[in-house]
Amino acid sequence: MIQAAIFDMDGTLIDSEPFWREAEKIVFAKLGINLTEEQCRSTTGLRIDLLVEHWDRIYPNHVTNITQTANDITNEVIRLVRLNGKPMAGVEQTIALFKNLGFKIAVASASPVNLIDAVVEKLGIGGQFSVLVSGQHAQYGKPHPEIYLTAAARLGVSATDCIAIEDSLNGIISAKAARMRVIAVPDAENFNRREFGVADVKLQSLEQVTQCLVDQLR
Repeated sequence: MIQAAIFDMDGTLIDSEPFWREAEKIVFAKLGINLTEEQCRSTTGLRIDLLVEHWDRIYPNHVTNITQTANDITNEVIRLVRLNGKPMAGVEQTIALFKNLGFKIAVASASPVNLIDAVVEKLGIGGQFSVLVSGQHAQYGKPHPEIYLTAAARLGVSATDCIAIEDSLNGIISAKAARMRVIAVPDAENFNRREFGVADVKLQSLEQVTQCLVDQLR
């Protein structure tokens, strides 16, 4: 029986993926790496240190400090979130639906703790979640299931009794590997990608999450 809902954050609760792409391009450009929009999209869902390591392998001898570069990108994203952050359509009503059903609710994000805190503060939804899980100190990032398994454990429920809400393929794979039901809400560019069919349900917006849909997943 489904007892909990676990939300990804970037691109699911907040429209922050454009902020990540902008921040990556700004920070990497200062290091002599000029990333395209398509290149930035290709790493959506990766934990920030893994993302920096990825581009460091492709463009060696530019990044002198992985941790500092990751922090610089995160700080730029935080600035943009505080300046322009907005919730994804349907966030508040979806959280309210799960609350009314008596679900425990968590965030499981690959993002650092300080960014998670900035987002829930900006959106005014921090009090809605029992647990906030960051991948910052996890041994493995998404698509490994560790972050989702940690969130379920901290909620005190079995991973098989959870619904995960995700926008990225890495996140979907992570949640499915944890044996959770998955509601995928990909952006328009990725909506028709065949790989997203691994999710249990694929929606265009969280506005389409209904009690009938949740009952079908239970």
